[in-house]
Amino acid sequence: MTNSSDTAPTPRAKPPPKAEPRAPETARESVRPDPVRAVPVASAPMPAAPARSVRLRGGFDVATLVGLAAAAAVILVAIMSGGSLRAFVDPPSLMIVLGGTLAVTTASFSLGDVAVAWKNAAAVLIHHTLDPKGVARQVLLLAEAARRAGPETLKNVLPELRAEPFLHRSVTLITEGLPPDVMERMLTGEVDASAGGFGKSAGVLRRASEVAPAMGLIGTLVGLVQMLGSLNDPSAIGPAMALALLTTFYGAVLGNVVLAPLAAKVERAAEDDALVKTLYTIGAVSIARQENPRRLEMLLNAVLPPGKRIQYFDREAPRVGA
Repeated sequence: MTNSSDTAPTPRAKPPPKAEPRAPETARESVRPDPVRAVPVASAPMPAAPARSVRLRGGFDVATLVGLAAAAAVILVAIMSGGSLRAFVDPPSLMIVLGGTLAVTTASFSLGDVAVAWKNAAAVLIHHTLDPKGVARQVLLLAEAARRAGPETLKNVLPELRAEPFLHRSVTLITEGLPPDVMERMLTGEVDASAGGFGKSAGVLRRASEVAPAMGLIGTLVGLVQMLGSLNDPSAIGPAMALALLTTFYGAVLGNVVLAPLAAKVERAAEDDALVKTLYTIGAVSIARQENPRRLEMLLNAVLPPGKRIQYFDREAPRVGA
């Protein structure tokens, strides 16, 4: 009797697995990661917040100087073409117009207001108002730095902001942890006070531009009275007539060629200063509230004129891996 184990069929060996077809060398190379397009593991460097990114409009206000010079040149050419320049110089007429304008303007305000007005009028000839677009860009740089590393890191840029006192105070309030609502009230009050000071200076110059032609008319009346009172003396008629005519000339030139343009320039400087300080206020309050810089960009553009609006995050902000 044969053993069943001897008659059992021998199990067939399992065939070796077929080798997969080797991909072509070019195909394997095509699936390799591109080292150029790989996203870096390290995060992008935090953008700095340099205060010097805001550029001054700088130097003399060319429009004011060119306008005043052109007006003076036209008047001088008209004088020289028909007579002598000496005939248009009369000290009594100058005394009536200049002295009377200063006295009446001071009586309308105060010595301090008049002094500040002339100081601001001289300052507008050297126009150092900041560019609103550059101010908005700088505020966004500060907001990005504060969002990445915290508002306390803005202490590092405080020394660079001393040239801009309002921005320096705003950033100082942020680093000291002042509540945003309190900060907003303080900065807004300062903006209103500054605008009020410029507005008063413009009012002083406007009043002076109105008084100067009136003083010229008063001088004309004085000259006419003197002329009529000395008709029997022909030698006194000429000086009296010169006084009568030149005071009107001086008053018209002083009021309409000098004082009125300066008043308009002071008003414009007040508007520019208020806009820049408003941008700084919006930025400081937004940073203190730790809002998204993109929302801050929308708030800034709502205040900026259409031609000065920025698209920082769409066009100017640095991109990761770029």
